[in-house]
Amino acid sequence: MSFLLVQALSGLATAATLFLVSSGLTIVFGVTRIVNFAHGSFYMVGAYAGWSLIERFGGTPAGFWGSVAAAALTMGVLGAAMEIGLLRRLYRSPELFQLLGTFGVVLVVQDLTAWAWGPEDLLGRRAPGLKGSVDILGQPFPLYDLVLIGLGPLVLGLLWLLFNRTRWGTLVRAATQDREMTSALGVDPARLFTGVLFLGSALAGLGGALQVPREAVTLHMDMAIVVEAFVVVVVGGMGSLTGAFLASLLIGQLQAFGILVFPQITLVIVFLFMAVVLVLRPHGLLGRAEEAPPTAPAAVTVPLSAGRHAGAWALALLAVMAAAPLVAGDYALILLTEVVILALFAASLHLLIGLGGLVSFGHAAWFGLGAYGSALLVKHLGAPMPLALAGAPLLAGVGALVAGWFCVRRSGLYFAMLTLAFAQIVWSVAFQWYAVTGGDNGILGVWPSAWAANKAAYYWLTLGLCGGALWLLRRAAFAPFGYALRAGRDSGLRAESVGIDVRRFQWMAFVLAGTAAGLAGGLYAFAKGSVFPTLLAVPQSVDALVMVLMGGIQTVAGPLAGAVAFHLLEAKMMSMTDWWRLALGLIIVALVLVFPQGIVGFLSSFRRRR
Repeated sequence: MSFLLVQALSGLATAATLFLVSSGLTIVFGVTRIVNFAHGSFYMVGAYAGWSLIERFGGTPAGFWGSVAAAALTMGVLGAAMEIGLLRRLYRSPELFQLLGTFGVVLVVQDLTAWAWGPEDLLGRRAPGLKGSVDILGQPFPLYDLVLIGLGPLVLGLLWLLFNRTRWGTLVRAATQDREMTSALGVDPARLFTGVLFLGSALAGLGGALQVPREAVTLHMDMAIVVEAFVVVVVGGMGSLTGAFLASLLIGQLQAFGILVFPQITLVIVFLFMAVVLVLRPHGLLGRAEEAPPTAPAAVTVPLSAGRHAGAWALALLAVMAAAPLVAGDYALILLTEVVILALFAASLHLLIGLGGLVSFGHAAWFGLGAYGSALLVKHLGAPMPLALAGAPLLAGVGALVAGWFCVRRSGLYFAMLTLAFAQIVWSVAFQWYAVTGGDNGILGVWPSAWAANKAAYYWLTLGLCGGALWLLRRAAFAPFGYALRAGRDSGLRAESVGIDVRRFQWMAFVLAGTAAGLAGGLYAFAKGSVFPTLLAVPQSVDALVMVLMGGIQTVAGPLAGAVAFHLLEAKMMSMTDWWRLALGLIIVALVLVFPQGIVGFLSSFRRRR
């Protein structure tokens, strides 16, 4: 009994940290409707800033808690600066570009943090006066964790007073309910949004600084915490602080006891819980259904254009690319092969975003399933490359068929988070099923057949298969299927009123996109000769989103241009400097500010103006 009690208290301490971070994310999204990927960066930098201040001034209780407060306030100032310098210029852009801009900030912050504090993990000192432990029914429990447990409800109470007993809090709640009406009543939305970003970032920084005595400060803290924070926000209900608190408590206990009861699924138990909650409670535990539910980040209602003479341009480009092996060296062919594969990967995601208005945070699941499908057939069955390549889209398509049935029943961020949940489930299976997938050691020796072992031959094979798949995706976009999908994107109620089964078309699009991504994954496995769980991870899905948004979602050529630009930029930056994330992040932020329609969208607008 005493062991279980201590384990429950450990879960409460974890829940306190989750609530501090997720409460800030809840406030920011509730008012601004921004999916802020940089929220985890403020948590990470808050931890680093807290470590530096605590090392300098943390020898006394006043110095320690003053350092924690200073780190939180510093993160609040940085969040306000991001709102003024970047987000304020993107409020009239599609919500997806705000997401892309914050992702650029993540890359910039990662390299700046590594430059300032170095790549090594940092261990902080214990909190003065809270270094020991207390006995709870004969079991020791850290005294500092008890303080964290009390801090969670305290912050919840203070936030409740702020939002219910102050004028500023009333304005924030009003903006959460109806931003347009709040602005019409004379409230300056810019100042309100700046204050909200300050508060949300300060809470993230506070959560990070409080972790210094508990765990090592690392450069990987940002993505891990932001994904969990999104889960808390969605499970609790969008915009509900009480819901975020309840979700944090439940998830903290799941993590504490999951390792005891279900040790084989500890990496994915939180996402399983989120999937179950969203299936049973579409708006989260304490969320409320709205008359016009926010579709961010999937509010893409622009027309889709193929451009004039698109077929002729495509054939000309295909001819040029087919002739590339005649003049290109081995490295260039490897790079071109990867570009072609990633172009298909991005185009498959564009089918969901551009036509269906459905943003997937877990599209890498189907890319990785395709890669593992080919690799497993080669490793365990000795299948030849043609058969293994055929198995890649088949396995990915079946996976998308099952997951899509659940996902398309939700919309907006709830849809996006369900796709993330399924992706994390697939990733955890690949990561932990050592007997079949090799775990984090991956599957090695996935090489092309002898007739395709030459780099030029494999490039031509990849170009042919991906070119055919891209042609089919384009035909689908401008077939009745594509128009029905866009009708559901622009107005689901109107589409259903004229007899279109919107959910069925979205499900079909989900399966088609997953199948195409699976083919790209299978080709990628043979191009690399190996498969690892990273192909299923969140960063791979984010890369696909970046490629689509960089190119532009208004045209079918957008994701292709985005894949070329992103991969070539990434490869060039990595070869030129160790600070490639900084350079790439700055380029992404510049593209978002200068070309909010994406590269192809900007060129199309420029041509029309001419």
